[in-house]
Amino acid sequence: MRAPLLFMTIAAILSVILSYIIAILAIAFYTLIERKFLGYFHLRKGPNKVGLMGIPQPFADAIKLFVKEQAFPVPANRRPFIAAPILGLILALIIWAIFPHSNTSFWIQFGVLYFLCVSRINVYSTFLAGWCSNSKYALLGALRGVAQTISYEVRIALILLRALLINLTLDFSIISNYFYSWVIIICLPIMVIWFITNLAETNRTPFDFAEGESELVSGFNVEYRRGIFALIFIAEYANILVISLFTAILFIGALFNFLRILLLLKTLFISVLFVWVRATLPRIRYDFLIMLTWKSFLPFALAALILILPVVVLLNWPRAGWTDNSDDVKYG
Repeated sequence: MRAPLLFMTIAAILSVILSYIIAILAIAFYTLIERKFLGYFHLRKGPNKVGLMGIPQPFADAIKLFVKEQAFPVPANRRPFIAAPILGLILALIIWAIFPHSNTSFWIQFGVLYFLCVSRINVYSTFLAGWCSNSKYALLGALRGVAQTISYEVRIALILLRALLINLTLDFSIISNYFYSWVIIICLPIMVIWFITNLAETNRTPFDFAEGESELVSGFNVEYRRGIFALIFIAEYANILVISLFTAILFIGALFNFLRILLLLKTLFISVLFVWVRATLPRIRYDFLIMLTWKSFLPFALAALILILPVVVLLNWPRAGWTDNSDDVKYG
């Protein structure tokens, strides 16, 4: 009995490591896609002259950043200063452990809960990076990032609760394999709110206040450079890709998902929307961002959650194993 258990453990570890490696490669080429698309959107040249269509460009950037000599600000707290970007990268990568493979060697039954717990801790890396820099600009950028992250966390939980009520499970593998035609119609308005909320959660345009160049130089990462800055950069794009993946799973489900590659194509389309928004919209005012979440998104999310409850009960009545006999309830 020990040999099969050991084999399953090794297979699970290799599956997670492979997911991390592929995620890092996806981040490298996503940066290339972003720069190419921004070049087309802004009618300017993108990184398409290096090698074959700019494919070596991400590797050249990585080598340049990690080979340079690392310098630290004199007033910074050295150990927390280094630990903050490493913590952010670790948190961004371990979320990929719940990627719903078609032939996974292990699964996490409460994957959605795992995603919520890990992604909420990520705010500490942002605040730690700004505080340990001992710079006023970095601290202000970190406080901005923490405030907007906490403000939008409530909306993410409410929207996820609505999606989970429709699917009646916390397992991403099950959610990605089942689809009902009415889910798209019901989830379309809330999907728009979810996408805007994730723009703020990942500090992307037009909500990139944690990195406001005009007033904060570069925000919470102003004192970071070279290899340590690359870790912050990788963590940010890892969060974008994993959010795009979970958006495709939760709100598009298994639509046309007879081939697993279609899930990746839907993820790619949603991740390109992040670039499209960055190329289109300017940065809004910070008070508008806070008012948007508390005065618009919160009432809408609560109302949508209340309205969806009777619909979910009626449509999921046979699926959950409920009967019309109150004395004989089958727990599905």
